[in-house]
Amino acid sequence: MKMNPRCTYCLLSRVHFQSKLSTDDEDLISRTIHECLGVMNKHYSPEAVSSRVATKVHRKCYEVLRDSDPYEVTKKLINQAALKVLPAAKEKIYENSPDDGELFKRAVLASVIANYFDFGIMGFDASEDKFEAAFLKYYEQGLDVDDTPEMLGLLQDVVYIADNCGEILFDAIVFDVIKKLGGNITLVVRGGPILTDVTLEEIKEFEIDKKVDRVMTTGSNAVGVLVEEAPAELLDAMKNATLIISKGMANYETLSEHNFGPIAYMLLTKCECVAEDLGLETGLSVAKLMNFP
Repeated sequence: MKMNPRCTYCLLSRVHFQSKLSTDDEDLISRTIHECLGVMNKHYSPEAVSSRVATKVHRKCYEVLRDSDPYEVTKKLINQAALKVLPAAKEKIYENSPDDGELFKRAVLASVIANYFDFGIMGFDASEDKFEAAFLKYYEQGLDVDDTPEMLGLLQDVVYIADNCGEILFDAIVFDVIKKLGGNITLVVRGGPILTDVTLEEIKEFEIDKKVDRVMTTGSNAVGVLVEEAPAELLDAMKNATLIISKGMANYETLSEHNFGPIAYMLLTKCECVAEDLGLETGLSVAKLMNFP
């Protein structure tokens, strides 16, 4: 996805948000924003990939703050919030012993709703106290774009590219269903801390690695999956997968620039630019299959 003019002030808003998470030093916050403005000025272009520019800006932010993980405490809070809602979500998913197709759709819906856990997006409130109510609201609404029936026959060898902390605990329910249906799963997480994205640390903490066949990383702390920074092993796995599942907006922003497929984009359209690029409205629960013959 190419950069939209609206990406500029949204990205700088996030820089300010995470700077305040890191420090109370207003001079340091001002210097951080100034340095990030310089990076934005250098790399902004209507032809630039949004997440590639975002990666450069966030790396500069972390460098100036001298903080490798401003969201460290926030991620723990997100996981706690997710754990509180998880039992109710599982009850909804397995209610009345659904058939395989319905079970997969419900699990996907729950994991898409959990994409709600994304702190720092301008104009989007992902506070813990609102998540349970939001989960129930979105669950009753169902998937607005539902290509899960077409995905059912593609689950033999799945590459699952994860997004946020908290959300990953709901993704694990999808892993259980895919394994029940006989599929193999390669789970992909960030190669280092960036925003609230899940890393190997959280995977091991919650023993999610035991639910999948193998775990890989994106090779760096890039926002999304930057192909030029990805390990050859990951690119091979993606090329050979029967289905790639891409969670969240950042992964969409990078992977939509390539022709990997079949690929299922699973996300909430929290951002106008991503929604428009998908040809959708904001506020929708999406499980969209693309690049499928």
